[in-house]
Amino acid sequence: MTSSPAATGSRLASRLGFSDRVFVGPAARKLAREVEAGLDLVEQGLAEDLHVADSLADATSRYLYDAGGKRVRPVLALLTAQLGAGNVTPVIDIAKALELTHLGSLYHDDVMDGADRRRGVPAAHAVWGNNIAILTGDILFSRASQLMSRHGDRAIRLQADTFERLVLGQMHETVGPQEGDDPIAFYIQVLADKTGSLIAAATQAGAIFSGAPAEYEEPLRVYGEKIGVAFQLMDDVIDLSASPADTGKVPGTDLRAGVPTMPSLLLAAETDPESTALAAEIAAGVARIAEGEDPAILDDALARLRDHAVTRKTSELARAWTQEAIDALDVLPKGAVRDALTRFGQSLADRSS
Repeated sequence: MTSSPAATGSRLASRLGFSDRVFVGPAARKLAREVEAGLDLVEQGLAEDLHVADSLADATSRYLYDAGGKRVRPVLALLTAQLGAGNVTPVIDIAKALELTHLGSLYHDDVMDGADRRRGVPAAHAVWGNNIAILTGDILFSRASQLMSRHGDRAIRLQADTFERLVLGQMHETVGPQEGDDPIAFYIQVLADKTGSLIAAATQAGAIFSGAPAEYEEPLRVYGEKIGVAFQLMDDVIDLSASPADTGKVPGTDLRAGVPTMPSLLLAAETDPESTALAAEIAAGVARIAEGEDPAILDDALARLRDHAVTRKTSELARAWTQEAIDALDVLPKGAVRDALTRFGQSLADRSS
């Protein structure tokens, strides 16, 4: 059964987090249909690419994929591909590879962060243990590399460079800033590497492998990286108040595990007595949790952090990064693709839960 144009626009808008009013008019509706058609091909391909002959690896590899997800990275690659030849085979393969890379990173991240849940289900390491979760991530990275290798040195280099940044971002987050590092600048670089690099690869790859004009590639890379940073900054805000039913995670998961977020870093830089006392309380609570106490001991402190000025400042930073991302699109032709990318950025800054 063929979907109506309005229904197609609604589905795509939902994936990107904005109103389907963006897809009003013939050109915008055509864009929505093309991206959804490409995404159907991506989903069909992923179902095959995730199959592993070994029964355990097959189950673990499909686990987070089956739990859902908006497929934002493939959607962005397909969206920017409409600036060129559209849903050609290289674009579909690379969109799949980027989603597999993202999925693989989730298995690793949850082990590193000690997260209990992901996408509303128990984290993979909580089901199979840390070793199997890490090895599953490695399988997904391998499958992504196989897909990329079909399309020459440019694709292989894009995957290798992006993967290196993902690993460095996780490594730097793990060891933390060194003496002389600005903790806030250090954290922004971690966000750019861990999240921005893969989104940048998606927005850039769509242009590269669809044969879009070469002058679009760098602005789209900049857009993707800055949007990735903005997304994570806003996630730091949402994480303090979000419902587990909506996010699949307990509020303050990162902070309870001792992982800094922008509100906590900004709080540490404050010098007034109230902020200093709250920062000390959170640090003490994190230490007690690490020794085995109930993570709920931080509930009250995290509620006060949620209402603190540093959390509002984090929202403002997210909006600033979003605006810089949107400004990078000035070189693109006016039209449905640019409008959708702009609205996607605006929707990130408008999120509140």
